[in-house]
Amino acid sequence: MNVRIEASWQEALKDVFDSESFAKLISFVKDEYSSANVFPEGRDIFNAFDYCPLDQVKVVILGQDPYHGPGQAHGLSFSVKPGVPFPPSLQNIFKEIQSDLGKEFPENGDLTRWAKQGVFLLNAALTVRAHQAGSHQNRGWEEFTDQVIKTISDSRQHVVFMLWGAFAQKKVKLINQDRHLVLKAPHPSPLSSYRGFFGCKHFSQANSYLLENGRQAIDW
Repeated sequence: MNVRIEASWQEALKDVFDSESFAKLISFVKDEYSSANVFPEGRDIFNAFDYCPLDQVKVVILGQDPYHGPGQAHGLSFSVKPGVPFPPSLQNIFKEIQSDLGKEFPENGDLTRWAKQGVFLLNAALTVRAHQAGSHQNRGWEEFTDQVIKTISDSRQHVVFMLWGAFAQKKVKLINQDRHLVLKAPHPSPLSSYRGFFGCKHFSQANSYLLENGRQAIDW
């Protein structure tokens, strides 16, 4: 199946895109977009891939679902478009960066600038119905994004995987920890951030690891 996605991902995931299960997933997604209010906009579904080619991935931050409020989701986990108020989890991410690295809060919550530096902002499901969290889970997206994580693990070296919360941490089985750095912490949501997300220092740890392995640090 021909998917409009950045060329290196198109090549690396060719077998996945040609699979019957992916065809079924796309059929479901198309039906949803034609019959319901679904986020993000269709053209933004694969933004994480388009902004961050496979050979440029340095850090993977895994989310679960796109935001399901109007105007929030745009294809990058935890990110919102300029002008959209920071959702609570994103606010807590910026609080941890401020504590860890001394950086002030940015003007907006658009993380495209991270993606362009090699931060792959992947949600486990890439679409969601408006106001219905988890509505597109268990429809095939997780099978696809598991393959994506495995592809990064198998084809790259010295990538930092930030796994926040129990859901993300289950993905550790897809990652070769001899080749990569896995950082785990509670989820940055207000429900769990005080159990160890605050103070995890993942952002400074990631930069130290990248520099140790001859790669450029991320300007968080």
